[in-house]
Amino acid sequence: MTDHLSSLTLNALADGELSADQLGIAKEHLDTCPSCTSNALAQALLKTATARLGQRYELPAQVQRRVERLVTQRASNIDEPINGDRIPPSRSRKWIAFSGWATAAALLVILCNGVFVQRRTHQSEVASVSHSALITEICDQHIATLAANLPPQVLSSDRHTVKPWFQGKIPFSFNLPENLPADTKLDGANLTYLHNHPVAQLLYSIGRHHVSIFVQEKTGIDDSSPLMAEHSGFQLAGFRTADLEVIAVSDVDSTRLSELVGTIERTQSNIHRQP
Repeated sequence: MTDHLSSLTLNALADGELSADQLGIAKEHLDTCPSCTSNALAQALLKTATARLGQRYELPAQVQRRVERLVTQRASNIDEPINGDRIPPSRSRKWIAFSGWATAAALLVILCNGVFVQRRTHQSEVASVSHSALITEICDQHIATLAANLPPQVLSSDRHTVKPWFQGKIPFSFNLPENLPADTKLDGANLTYLHNHPVAQLLYSIGRHHVSIFVQEKTGIDDSSPLMAEHSGFQLAGFRTADLEVIAVSDVDSTRLSELVGTIERTQSNIHRQP
C-alpha cells in the first residue's frame, strides 16, 4: 500500500471491526508508515478515554444524599407551628409548591456544576491524549527525515527564501530570526503533515546535531500540556502563541535546543492568519 489509511479504516481498526484480510493489509501498512501508526495510536487512546469517561455522568452518591436531606428538611418544616398555631392548609400547599421548585432548582444547579466539571475533565484528558499522539508523530517525522537522507524541499539558509516558499501552501504565517545562536544555521524546510494538517518543518543544524522545528496552526482544543519533554531519546521544546504551536525536536542538549526555540519565539509578532 502506498496511500495512507483512511479515517474510516483507522476507526474500524480501533473498534476491532476489520475483517481478517483487511486487518492483515492494515498491519502491513502500519509496519512501514509512521504517520498512520501515530494516527492509529491516537484513535485507540481516544476510544479508551471516551469509554472510560462515558461512565462518569452518574449522579454521585453524596449528591443524592444531599438532595434527599434537602427534601426531608423541607417536608418537616411544613408542619412546624407559627406562634403556636399550625400552618393553614392554603399556606401549606403554597409552601409545598415553593419547596418543590426550590428543590428542583437546587438539584439543577448541582447537576449543572457536576456536568461542567466532568466536561472540563473530559476535555483535559482528550487534549492530553491528543498531545501525546502529536509528540509521537513529531518524533517519527524527525526520524523519517534523518533516515531518508534527502535534501530539503527548499534548500536554503536564507530566511527570505524559506519563509516565502510556504506562501499558498499553509493557511498561516510565521517569522524566522535573522540572528541565530552560535554554531546554529538554517538548512532549509519541508512541507509536511501532522494529524492530516499541513505544517512547516524547519530544518536547522546545531553543530553536528539536526533539528526539526514544526510550525502549525493552533487548534481549538484547550491544551495546556507542557512543550518541554523527552521522547524516545529526543529532546523537545516549544511555545504557543495566539495562532501558532511550535515544537522542536532533536538529540542536541536541551539547553541549546531551548536557546534556538527562544530565538524563534521572540520573532513571532504581528503575525496574521493568511486568507
